[in-house]
Amino acid sequence: MYKYFFRLVFTRMDPERAHHLAFRWIRLVARVPVLRTFVAAVLAPRHEELRTEALGLRLHSPFGLAAGFDKNAVGIDGMAMLGFDHVEIGTVTGEPQPGNPKKRLFRLVADRALINRMGFNNEGSLAVAARLASRTPVFRTVVGVNIGKTKAVPETEAVADYVKSAERLAPYADYLVVNVSSPNTPGLRDLQAVDHLRPLLTAVREAADRTSPARRVPLLVKIAPDLADEDIDAVADLAVELGLDGIIATNTTIARTGLGLRSAPATVQETGGLSGAPLKARSLQVLRRLYARVGDRITLVGVGGIENAEDAWQRILAGATLVQGYSAFIYEGPFWARTLRKGLAARLRTSPYATLADAVGADVRTTA
Repeated sequence: MYKYFFRLVFTRMDPERAHHLAFRWIRLVARVPVLRTFVAAVLAPRHEELRTEALGLRLHSPFGLAAGFDKNAVGIDGMAMLGFDHVEIGTVTGEPQPGNPKKRLFRLVADRALINRMGFNNEGSLAVAARLASRTPVFRTVVGVNIGKTKAVPETEAVADYVKSAERLAPYADYLVVNVSSPNTPGLRDLQAVDHLRPLLTAVREAADRTSPARRVPLLVKIAPDLADEDIDAVADLAVELGLDGIIATNTTIARTGLGLRSAPATVQETGGLSGAPLKARSLQVLRRLYARVGDRITLVGVGGIENAEDAWQRILAGATLVQGYSAFIYEGPFWARTLRKGLAARLRTSPYATLADAVGADVRTTA
C-alpha cells in the first residue's frame, strides 16, 4: 500500500516537502498515547536474539536511523515507534543556518537513491540542546548526536565551532559523532586529513569530558566513501591512537561514474551527496577495510545503501556492530524497520553464530 501511495502522491511532490509532510504525520501519531502504543506494537516488535551491546550501551537491535532525517531532535519518539533502535539526530552546527538554496533534494527513483545538497540546515546547537534537555522520552531508544561545522565559520576556526556544539550537546547525547564528511559544506571534507582531524577530535573529546564529567560520552567520526584506501587506513589508525569509540562508514558520495545509474542524466548530475542503493558496494568495501585494520578495538557503524536484512547482515559480517539506514526508508515506508529486523533475526537463527556479536567481522576474519 505504501509503495502505491508513494507513486501516486509523494512522487508528484517536491521531495523536501514530502519529507516534511511525512515526518509531521509520524510526529503527530507519536503524540497520541493509545495510537502510538498500538503502532509500536505492530511496527517495533522485539527480537530477543537481536539485543546488542555497543559503545557501552544496550540496544534492542543493531538497526538505527542515520543522521539527516531528524536534524533538530523533534521526532525521536516517532522514529523509535517505527522500529529504529537508535536515532542519530543532526547534523547540528554551532550556529543556526538555513542550509543551501532550494531545490536541494532529488529522488533517483530508478536507482532507489537520493541526491541532497541540504547544507546542514538546522536550528543550531543551542536550540537542539534545549530541546533534548526538556525531552521526556516515551520509548527507550539510544540517541546519537551528529555535529558539523557552521558554514560561515572559516576552516581556521572549525575546532572552536565543533567544541561549542560538543559542550552544549554532549550532556544529552548517548553518543556523539563528528561529521567531517558531508560534501555540502565547503572545505568540510578537508578536515578528514589526519593533521586536521587529530586536533579536532582531541578538542571535542576534551569538551565532552568537561561538560559531561559524570559519564564518558562515546565519540565517533563519520567518514566519506570517497577517501582513498590509504586515507581510510590513516583515519583508522588515528581512531585507535586517540582511543576513539567508533567510526561510521560511510557518508554520501560525490561519485557518479561506475555506479550504474539509470535515472535521468539531468538529475544524476545534480551537485550534492548521493545516497541509497548505488553506494552499497563502496560502503561495504570501506567497512571491510576498516575492520581489517582495527578489528574489535573500536566500534564500526555500517551505513550507506542498506535496503534490506541481507544488506544489514552483510555489514555485520564485514565488521559493523551497528547498522543504519535512511534512503531506503523513503522508498519502503513505515514497515521497513520491522521487515529488516525480522529478516535479520531469521538470518542469525540459520547462521553458524550463536549471537550477533559472534557474527561481527566473521567474513573479514575468515579471509584475513
